[in-house]
Amino acid sequence: MKSPEQQPNFLRPGHAACAGCGLAVGMRLVLQAMGPKTIAVIVPSCEGSIGGVYPNTAYGVPTIHSAFEIAAPTAAGIANALKIQGRHDIQALAFAGDGGTFDIGLAALSGVAKNNDDIIYVCLDNEGYMNTGIQVSSSTPSFAWTGTTPGGNPRRKKNIMEIMAAHYNPYSATATIGFPQDLQQKIIKAKRIRGTKFIHLLSPCPTGWRMPPELSADISVLAVETNVFPLYEIENGVRWTINYEPRGLPVEAYLLKQGRFKHLTSEQINQIQQDVNEEWARLNQRAGSSSSKDRTSRSTKGFKHGKK
Repeated sequence: MKSPEQQPNFLRPGHAACAGCGLAVGMRLVLQAMGPKTIAVIVPSCEGSIGGVYPNTAYGVPTIHSAFEIAAPTAAGIANALKIQGRHDIQALAFAGDGGTFDIGLAALSGVAKNNDDIIYVCLDNEGYMNTGIQVSSSTPSFAWTGTTPGGNPRRKKNIMEIMAAHYNPYSATATIGFPQDLQQKIIKAKRIRGTKFIHLLSPCPTGWRMPPELSADISVLAVETNVFPLYEIENGVRWTINYEPRGLPVEAYLLKQGRFKHLTSEQINQIQQDVNEEWARLNQRAGSSSSKDRTSRSTKGFKHGKK
């Protein structure tokens, strides 16, 4: 099997993404790791627009454009049809944004995860409804400007990873374009697992985040290094593994490079820092607990009740 670097570019030149679009970079990396034996699902969002206008397409694998809220069940239908045909060499892949995942498509995704249908679902999270004018979503961070929250979003970002963990699906992971090797390794790992796999991919949007397009990769790295967006995996809903130990930079290093946060007060920045610290501590506790369980499991392997 070819490594991702040896695969052709399945998001071909000439697509219609904006300059510096983190979503386009993320899709290219994912498709490169998936390989040619992939059937992709996209929805009416940025990924629907950047592919181009029919009959032309920038996508280099068979791609089905579904309704906004049904990326997951559409991919599940493809996966089950392939299973009936005995085609176990082709993977069903769903792409959807945060609006189609955190909000409108959440019930459909939950149903697929409950059934443990054999798909890879990638949430391209640019933290807002960017394709329709930069409206707030439940993925929009606290105090962030959007077209519908001009004074700043009053609510915290929904924790989609905890929601997926509650389904006890076999594999979920966070990723970002600033760590491309980590992202592609997680896609390759997901391909080897049967059942519902979920990738939460932070995808910077220069237009919606009000920043220069050349900062997309750097801002993705800063999201990780400040603990705003840690890189970790959850297996079977119970085993949490942190994949990268960040430098723990202050959140200002991430926030103040984006125009959507330029209005923040010192009190708001302190509140975001406090929230980030609490989330990071909770993640470390879960990862530590998982490691402890693993050690206990290994130490009791072969141990029979009442005997050593």
